[in-house]
Amino acid sequence: MGGLKDELLKAIWHAFTALDLDRSGKVSKSQLKVLSHNLCTVLKVPHDPVALEEHFRDDDEGPVSNQGYMPYLNKFILEKVQDNFDKIEFNRMCWTLCVKKNLTKTPLLTTEEDTFKIWVIFNFLSEDKYPLVIVPEEIEYLLKKLTEAMGGGWQQEQFEHYKINFDDSKDGLSVWELIELIGNGHFSKGMDRQSLSMAINEVFNELILDVLKQGYMMKKGHKRKNWTERWFVLKPHIISYYVSEDLKDKKGEILLDENCCVESLPDKDGKKCLFLIKCLDKTFEISASDKKKKQEWLQAIHSTIHLLKLGSPPPHKEARERRKELRKKLLAEQEELERQMKELQAANENKQQELETVRKKLEEAASRAAEEEKKRLQTQVELQARFSTELEREKHIRQQMEEQVAQKSSELEQYLQRVRELEDMYLQLQEALEDERQARQDEETVRKLQARLLEEESTKRAELEKWHVEQQQAIQTTEAEKQELENQRVLKERALQEAMAQLQQLELERKQALEQYEGVKKKLEMATSKTKSWKDKVAQHEGLIRLIEPGSKNPHLITNWGPAAFTEAELEEREKTWKGKKMAE
Repeated sequence: MGGLKDELLKAIWHAFTALDLDRSGKVSKSQLKVLSHNLCTVLKVPHDPVALEEHFRDDDEGPVSNQGYMPYLNKFILEKVQDNFDKIEFNRMCWTLCVKKNLTKTPLLTTEEDTFKIWVIFNFLSEDKYPLVIVPEEIEYLLKKLTEAMGGGWQQEQFEHYKINFDDSKDGLSVWELIELIGNGHFSKGMDRQSLSMAINEVFNELILDVLKQGYMMKKGHKRKNWTERWFVLKPHIISYYVSEDLKDKKGEILLDENCCVESLPDKDGKKCLFLIKCLDKTFEISASDKKKKQEWLQAIHSTIHLLKLGSPPPHKEARERRKELRKKLLAEQEELERQMKELQAANENKQQELETVRKKLEEAASRAAEEEKKRLQTQVELQARFSTELEREKHIRQQMEEQVAQKSSELEQYLQRVRELEDMYLQLQEALEDERQARQDEETVRKLQARLLEEESTKRAELEKWHVEQQQAIQTTEAEKQELENQRVLKERALQEAMAQLQQLELERKQALEQYEGVKKKLEMATSKTKSWKDKVAQHEGLIRLIEPGSKNPHLITNWGPAAFTEAELEEREKTWKGKKMAE
């Protein structure tokens, strides 16, 4: 039921949008009441005007948005819909509301009926999001089916060129853009209007009316046991047969379920290509025009019964769901790939920031080491200058002492006193030398500190190299995954090309069968024409010629010329007729 509701909402969305004349996203309440009444009529839902008035009863007389209309639409209409209404009538009602406002005035190759069918096909193939659009993949699928139905070859390069020029800012085409694309004949050059119309009708029958197969075959009657040509239409749950392909005079139907089966029969009674459809209550004996048609019908009916047993939808609906799931999967894979790329980029940026932080720390450490080295050199120069000064002073003192010893040898006490002063000075020199040794130890400590900083810098550089290698490996892994995805895409494209080749072969075989069918049809028409002409002649000369029929068991009249050609009852009937004519005169 959810799928039916989604299909109905698409057509109703077109109608609601058409009523929005100023494109404000809102529609007047009076128009919505009329729309609701029409929807109830075509969907065969009981109309409740009281509920409608209650829903829109408020002080606000302004228009209503789509979101404001949806609660009433769901509760009072869509939830009550059963699968017993005419879908074509429903779509035509919604189409009538929106066509005049949106359809372009440019002359198109399609008729109004063809345009309506394209509109319904668009609703079937469009995405389940609003505003409704049809994505390029579904456009390609539809154009391929139309080209195949017209008997033409699909121009993949032309469509690829069209996709290149496609506006990337849009997710797909609207229904009116699709109608204009098909109506302009850009992808059906060389085809006339009739071929395009027949192709649209064939695709419409398959996708919308669920026609799996159709064609003329002979059917054996249940009462008279005579063979009559009928136009058979196979749908997922039923086989209907008509007098002709215009579908106006329906003669009967064969209800299919999981208990039905189809069997091939040998030729008999002058009939060839026979097969049997067995149901619980009846059995139908059918004759195809040739072996190929017989095999096609057997395969189609068998596939339909198999799908009923599995509870699967029709092939084209199942294929549409698979295409949607594939697009979702590819989109999810693309989003996952983008997410991984963003994570890698973020990790790379974090590592770059970490590297920048480490570089700044190294620069600061080098700056501090250079400043300490400068201070050490300055201290060393100061100590050397002080030591030189002290040495000069000691030399000067020694000279003075020698002069005093030479001049005043008698003043021993003074000399000894002077010696003690010199010993004190020597101690001071020892202290100065000790200070110098301590300074050298400090210099050695600074050198060790500098060596340790250099070792830390080399360790950091090794870590940076390791991070760089890990980053390269991650990039290579991403490239490998990307290459694997590309290989999968190439394989899928090859499988698609092989399927297209098989479809083209089937189309060629269908053309040949159609030509054979046309020949047989002409022969049948000639035979029918001759038979009709002969019957007309017999009818015109009824008084002179009488068809030879089995004689009656009643006694015949005897005339002067022998046995009469009629019975007494027939003679009385003719006398009554003659008297009636005389009375009329």
